[in-house]
Amino acid sequence: MDTWPAEDPAKADLIDGSIGELSPFHDTFGYYAHGIGPETAVLPAKWESRVVVIENENTHGVRGLCLHPTDLAVSKLVAGRDKDMLFVAAMLRHHLVRTEEIQRLIHEELAPARRDETSLRLCRLAAVG
Repeated sequence: MDTWPAEDPAKADLIDGSIGELSPFHDTFGYYAHGIGPETAVLPAKWESRVVVIENENTHGVRGLCLHPTDLAVSKLVAGRDKDMLFVAAMLRHHLVRTEEIQRLIHEELAPARRDETSLRLCRLAAVG
Protein backbone atom coordinates (compact mmCIF):
# COMPACT_ATOMS: atom_id res chain seq x y z
CA MET A 1 0.00 0.00 0.00
CA ASP A 2 1.31 3.43 -0.91
CA THR A 3 0.76 6.15 1.67
CA TRP A 4 1.15 9.85 0.98
CA PRO A 5 1.26 11.98 4.13
CA ALA A 6 -0.06 15.07 2.32
CA GLU A 7 -0.03 17.36 5.35
CA ASP A 8 3.55 16.45 6.28
CA PRO A 9 5.45 14.96 3.30
CA ALA A 10 8.58 14.48 5.42
CA LYS A 11 6.74 11.65 7.19
CA ALA A 12 7.08 9.46 4.07
CA ASP A 13 10.50 8.32 5.32
CA LEU A 14 9.06 7.63 8.78
CA ILE A 15 6.36 5.46 7.20
CA ASP A 16 8.96 3.47 5.26
CA GLY A 17 11.10 2.96 8.35
CA SER A 18 8.25 2.09 10.71
CA ILE A 19 5.83 0.02 8.64
CA GLY A 20 7.65 -0.37 5.32
CA GLU A 21 8.78 -3.44 3.44
CA LEU A 22 10.97 -5.79 5.52
CA SER A 23 10.16 -3.87 8.72
CA PRO A 24 9.17 -5.64 11.96
CA PHE A 25 5.59 -4.52 11.19
CA HIS A 26 5.75 -6.31 7.83
CA ASP A 27 7.20 -9.43 9.46
CA THR A 28 4.48 -9.42 12.12
CA PHE A 29 1.38 -8.63 10.06
CA GLY A 30 2.34 -9.77 6.55
CA TYR A 31 1.76 -6.43 4.79
CA TYR A 32 3.51 -3.09 4.59
CA ALA A 33 3.17 0.49 3.41
CA HIS A 34 5.40 2.66 1.26
CA GLY A 35 5.70 6.32 2.14
CA ILE A 36 5.44 8.21 -1.14
CA GLY A 37 5.24 11.76 -2.45
CA PRO A 38 2.95 13.38 -5.00
CA GLU A 39 5.50 12.80 -7.75
CA THR A 40 5.36 9.01 -7.37
CA ALA A 41 2.20 8.27 -9.36
CA VAL A 42 0.81 9.59 -12.61
CA LEU A 43 -2.90 10.22 -12.12
CA PRO A 44 -5.74 11.44 -14.33
CA ALA A 45 -6.71 15.09 -14.09
CA LYS A 46 -9.30 15.88 -11.42
CA TRP A 47 -8.46 12.73 -9.42
CA GLU A 48 -8.75 14.73 -6.21
CA SER A 49 -12.44 15.36 -6.90
CA ARG A 50 -13.05 11.61 -6.87
CA VAL A 51 -11.20 10.54 -3.71
CA VAL A 52 -13.01 8.16 -1.39
CA VAL A 53 -13.04 9.39 2.21
CA ILE A 54 -12.58 6.78 4.93
CA GLU A 55 -13.50 8.11 8.35
CA ASN A 56 -15.50 6.21 10.93
CA GLU A 57 -15.30 4.95 14.51
CA ASN A 58 -12.60 2.47 13.51
CA THR A 59 -10.29 5.23 12.29
CA HIS A 60 -10.34 6.96 15.72
CA GLY A 61 -10.75 10.43 14.24
CA VAL A 62 -8.20 9.93 11.48
CA ARG A 63 -9.44 10.72 8.00
CA GLY A 64 -8.05 8.75 5.08
CA LEU A 65 -8.35 9.83 1.47
CA CYS A 66 -8.18 6.89 -0.92
CA LEU A 67 -7.91 6.98 -4.69
CA HIS A 68 -11.08 6.09 -6.53
CA PRO A 69 -10.54 2.58 -7.93
CA THR A 70 -10.68 3.80 -11.54
CA ASP A 71 -8.02 6.45 -10.90
CA LEU A 72 -5.87 3.78 -9.26
CA ALA A 73 -6.31 1.49 -12.27
CA VAL A 74 -5.27 4.27 -14.67
CA SER A 75 -2.20 5.01 -12.55
CA LYS A 76 -1.21 1.34 -12.55
CA LEU A 77 -1.71 1.13 -16.32
CA VAL A 78 0.54 4.16 -16.80
CA ALA A 79 3.25 2.54 -14.66
CA GLY A 80 2.91 -0.65 -16.71
CA ARG A 81 5.01 -2.95 -14.53
CA ASP A 82 4.09 -6.64 -14.47
CA LYS A 83 2.76 -6.36 -10.91
CA ASP A 84 0.62 -3.37 -11.93
CA MET A 85 -0.87 -5.27 -14.86
CA LEU A 86 -1.71 -8.21 -12.58
CA PHE A 87 -3.32 -5.77 -10.14
CA VAL A 88 -5.50 -4.13 -12.80
CA ALA A 89 -6.44 -7.53 -14.24
CA ALA A 90 -7.65 -8.56 -10.78
CA MET A 91 -9.59 -5.30 -10.41
CA LEU A 92 -11.32 -5.99 -13.72
CA ARG A 93 -11.95 -9.67 -12.93
CA HIS A 94 -13.57 -8.81 -9.60
CA HIS A 95 -15.62 -5.98 -11.11
CA LEU A 96 -13.98 -3.28 -8.99
CA VAL A 97 -13.51 -1.21 -12.14
CA ARG A 98 -14.99 -1.16 -15.64
CA THR A 99 -12.99 -1.10 -18.85
CA GLU A 100 -15.21 1.62 -20.32
CA GLU A 101 -14.71 3.96 -17.36
CA ILE A 102 -10.94 3.43 -17.37
CA GLN A 103 -10.85 4.13 -21.11
CA ARG A 104 -12.88 7.33 -20.60
CA LEU A 105 -10.41 8.63 -18.00
CA ILE A 106 -7.46 7.72 -20.20
CA HIS A 107 -8.86 9.67 -23.15
CA GLU A 108 -10.42 12.61 -21.32
CA GLU A 109 -8.12 13.23 -18.39
CA LEU A 110 -4.70 11.74 -19.04
CA ALA A 111 -1.95 13.83 -20.63
CA PRO A 112 -1.81 13.20 -24.41
CA ALA A 113 1.74 11.82 -24.30
CA ARG A 114 0.59 8.93 -22.10
CA ARG A 115 -2.75 8.06 -23.71
CA ASP A 116 -1.80 5.65 -26.50
CA GLU A 117 0.45 3.29 -24.53
CA THR A 118 -1.88 3.32 -21.52
CA SER A 119 -4.90 2.57 -23.69
CA LEU A 120 -3.02 -0.24 -25.43
CA ARG A 121 -2.17 -1.83 -22.08
CA LEU A 122 -5.83 -1.73 -21.09
CA CYS A 123 -6.90 -3.28 -24.40
CA ARG A 124 -4.42 -6.12 -23.91
CA LEU A 125 -5.80 -6.82 -20.43
CA ALA A 126 -9.41 -6.64 -21.59
CA ALA A 127 -8.68 -9.06 -24.46
CA VAL A 128 -7.17 -11.64 -22.10
CA GLY A 129 -9.74 -11.19 -19.33
